[in-house]
Order: sequence, then structure tokens, then C-alpha cells
Amino acid sequence: MVGFARRLVLVAGVVATLVASAPFDSQAGVKTLTRSTQNILFGPFDFALSPVVASKAVYTNWRASDDSVGVKIAYPVFGVVWAMSVNAGASAIRVLAGLLEFVPGLVLIPFKADMNPIYDLPENNQALVDTGSAAFKVRFGVDYVSPPQQ
Repeated sequence: MVGFARRLVLVAGVVATLVASAPFDSQAGVKTLTRSTQNILFGPFDFALSPVVASKAVYTNWRASDDSVGVKIAYPVFGVVWAMSVNAGASAIRVLAGLLEFVPGLVLIPFKADMNPIYDLPENNQALVDTGSAAFKVRFGVDYVSPPQQ
């Protein structure tokens, strides 16, 4: 238990040193860390909202299609299951991408450099909740099966 506490204090000291050494005139170095944090925080909400988002996407596509009556009857049954599994899997990938970007995000704080997103669908696709500021976006309930917004 004492070893764990020492490691925790050491990690906290390293993080505090990195944050304290960040330049105050520019916030360019925190973009990667911010994106990572957003993905880690809001990925579980995407997972939880997968049934809602999938149903909405299937309904929207169903209304816009010119398919036959048979397809219009069968599509919602299988479409919702498929879209729900795609959204659930994509939300897990979102969390994983956030975890992979976290350490590089910490390292890049003192520099005027950022990584390209590992997984950019949460930034480009439609979301049920899309609010926040330029510094920290609150986006969850992302529709991973519909095409990205331009």
C-alpha cells in the first residue's frame, strides 16, 4: 500500500510539473489532451445511448428511402440491431482512442504542437448532445452509422 501511494504521489508530481511548465501565452498544446479527455468522458455516454441513436438513424434512413414495401417492413428490425452494435463498438473505440491520446497529450502541453486525431468521427458526425465552448466541446450520442457532416 505504501508503494502504491509513493507511485501515485510521483505521478501526480510529474503531471503537476508538466502542467506548471506549460506556456501561458498559448493554449495550442492542450488540444490533444482536451480531445483525449472528451473521448474518455463521453464515450460511455455514446455506448449508453446506442439504442436511441441507432433507432433515430434507422428511422431517418427509413423515411428517406425509396425501397419496396417488403424492404421497408424488414429493414427496421435488422437495421436497429446492426446500427446499435456499430454504435456500441464505435463508442468503445472512442474511449480507446482517448486513452491512447492521453499520454501524448500530456507530453505536448509545453509545446505548440498537437496530434492529428486518431479517431475523428466524434468530432465530425451528428450527435444528440452538441454543446460547450471552443475550449471544451460536450458531444455525446454520436451517430456513427450516418455519413459525417460537412
